[in-house]
Amino acid sequence: MTARVPLVLASASPARLATLRAAGIEPTVVVSGVDETQLTGLAPAELALRLAELKCAVVAARDDLPPGALVLGCDSVLELQVPPGTPGHGEALGKPRDAAEARERWRSMRGRTAVLHSGHSLRDVTTGRAVAATGSTLVHFADVGDAEVDAYVATGEPLHVAGAFTIDGIGGAFVRGIEGDHHNVVGVSLPLLRDLVLELGHAWPDLWT
Repeated sequence: MTARVPLVLASASPARLATLRAAGIEPTVVVSGVDETQLTGLAPAELALRLAELKCAVVAARDDLPPGALVLGCDSVLELQVPPGTPGHGEALGKPRDAAEARERWRSMRGRTAVLHSGHSLRDVTTGRAVAATGSTLVHFADVGDAEVDAYVATGEPLHVAGAFTIDGIGGAFVRGIEGDHHNVVGVSLPLLRDLVLELGHAWPDLWT
């Protein structure tokens, strides 16, 4: 039997931690402290990937990680789609700055479709090898009313997550459906992460607790 490979999660997201735990993985959480506003002018999918790579690199450089660990950096960005035929990419929406911005976001998002991009960067601290990829999932929002938007923002949930919503929390009722990986919308795509683990030469079951 091969030895267990420890996973370090370079994210403070409770949803990502819960997803990994449900998949049989108990990661060590080490928050990167990266300033997410330092990268500007990038397309939403590229922004998500670059932030994930940056967070992973910062944490992987520490000298107090478990021996043989894999470090996972993740970041999610919501791209509100532009009308068909319009050139360019949609607007990149991260975490809202305050309640007013969260309300404004929801009033523009409701009844529309967006793409949730989650960047994943995985680095083997033993070999220094790193691999990265972005998962993208279509999200169809319900046409919620102003009173529902105000009540949702008042819960505080939208203020702490990319795109100002969660699919696995209070905001789940406002998502009519998705096309793609559900876990990617939560913040970490398990199938994509498995592919990255295999690419680095490890077996997925070796991460199980």
